[in-house]
Parts: sequence; structure tokens; C-alpha cells
Amino acid sequence: MFSGIVAACGRIERIDPLQDGVRLTVDVADLDLSDVQLGDSIANSGVCLTVIATDGPRVQFDVSRETLNCTAGLDAVGNEVNLEKALRLADRLGGHLVTGHVDGVGEVVRFVPVGESHDLVIRAPAALAGYIARKGSVTVNGVSLTVNRVEGTEFSINLIPHTVAVTNLKHLAAGSRVNLEIDLIARYCERLLAWREESAQ
Repeated sequence: MFSGIVAACGRIERIDPLQDGVRLTVDVADLDLSDVQLGDSIANSGVCLTVIATDGPRVQFDVSRETLNCTAGLDAVGNEVNLEKALRLADRLGGHLVTGHVDGVGEVVRFVPVGESHDLVIRAPAALAGYIARKGSVTVNGVSLTVNRVEGTEFSINLIPHTVAVTNLKHLAAGSRVNLEIDLIARYCERLLAWREESAQ
């Protein structure tokens, strides 16, 4: 479990093919690894990955073909990734509850400066659009963000300068693909309502 508060930005240094996926070597830069052990989880741009090896600031992760097929940003050397270690029970929940299980890939429609901030508009897959609500939470590339506006499958977010400066969202442009995770509460509410309808039949 994560909070969507990015701790550092890393960079993919190497991608080695596996039988059914790849092994990523990520330079995690300033991410504190003093309490990280093999088997721990670190979110890479919103994708929960398991640490399989460390060597100084370099961490290796195995990524399945299925994960590569339903996410963005983990498939090219040089890509910058947002990093967050898994929460401990005593940690502050600065963002919202994030599982690290990407629900779908969205497309950036617009990313433009507005005053000192940026206006980010994303088109969500139709299957996810109903879970995204005005003033609700959504995770974009592992970053916990608040939705300002929703129109059909498109939603907009106001990014403050700090968020742009310390995450890989600074590299976005129209047409960029981003990892989306819907709010966990919305997911369970939808399932509860569906189950009630099924049970009543």
C-alpha cells in the first residue's frame, strides 16, 4: 500500500529480457534504501514492483509481460520513474490509499502552464471514467492528485509548481500515456452496489 506521495525520481538504466517479461535496473537517485530489503515493494510510476536485488543506488525489479502490456513508462531505457516505498502503519497518509495496481492507461489531452501552476487534462479509458469524480482522488504515474473537473471521459487537474518539479509529470505533453489508478473507495462502492443488485435478482 502507498500514499501517492513521491519520494524521489529515478531513471531506468537497463532492461534485460526474461522469458515472459523484463528485468529493470533503476537508478533510484536520492531514494533512501537504508530500510529496504529484498522482497520489499517500491512503486515505479504507480506500478508496485518487488525488489529483487540492490547495488548501491541501483535496484532491480522483474516485470511481467502482463504488467508491461497494461502500463506505460516501464519499457524504455532513460525513462524517468516516480518512486515511493511501501507505507508503514506509522506513516502519515499525505495523499490517499494507493495499491500500486494500475487500472488503465490514460492519454494527456493538454498540459499547459496557468499562472504559476499547470493545467493537466487527461482522457481516461471509458471503463474507468465513471470512477473519477470532481474533488475526488486519482493516481497519475503514482502521484496522488485531486480532480478539479470531469467532462465525459476527460478530467482536469491543477498541478502546483512543487508537484511538477519533483515528479516525472514535468515531461508530459499532449499524447503522453500515463498510468491511472482509481480511488480504492470508489472501486469497493461499485462492487457493493453491483452485489446488492445481483443478490436481489
